[in-house]
Amino acid sequence: MDGGIVATASPDELRTQLVDAVRELFTAGVMSHSGHANVSARADGETMVISNTGRVRQLRPDQFAVVRLDGEVVEGDITPENMEIVSMHTRVYRTRGDIGAIIHTHSPAVTGFALANRPLPCRYEALLRFGQAEDVPVVPWAPRGTPESLEGIVRTLQSHPLTSAVILANHGLLAFGVRPMDAAQLVEALEEAAGAELEATELGGAVDFPEGALDAVRAGMRRAL
Repeated sequence: MDGGIVATASPDELRTQLVDAVRELFTAGVMSHSGHANVSARADGETMVISNTGRVRQLRPDQFAVVRLDGEVVEGDITPENMEIVSMHTRVYRTRGDIGAIIHTHSPAVTGFALANRPLPCRYEALLRFGQAEDVPVVPWAPRGTPESLEGIVRTLQSHPLTSAVILANHGLLAFGVRPMDAAQLVEALEEAAGAELEATELGGAVDFPEGALDAVRAGMRRAL
């Protein structure tokens, strides 16, 4: 694991935090029309709280399960079609000890980059505020929930140890934070960045930060780990 395990809360507290984070995403207007997403938060070094439904528009605190990071459900239930999502979340937590919350969405503008298999450039200053001081990398496509898909996510996280998000090729977005609301605010910033990148093409294309700016920010992030 990279970094130390982040501070955690009780499962009941995390359910409330995750519901609040999802509500923030809908309020900000960054969700797809379908309202599809799945969200989780690390409860301690061995368990997580995860939504047990893929439709989160009216997500309630009772729509979560507590799952060990080895995949064993210890409280609540996970439907068979959502078990593949459990593996995606557990592998992220087992790979990166600094991650305390995960949000998976099909946010429209970011998903455009996913369909194009293009990294999202770090050219929007708001990304720096939420710790994304590099381009958001793309995980190569593989069928969801397969070992190939999971290994692709792990390899991408290992090769980009400071990234706070990855784009799932032809699929959507995984965003991370210390707490659920941190991850939600990063989703908002990423969606704004993706939309601005597309708008900037009408003006001749977006412009990179000055030389050395991102290296300086990344150096500060490493010192904070």
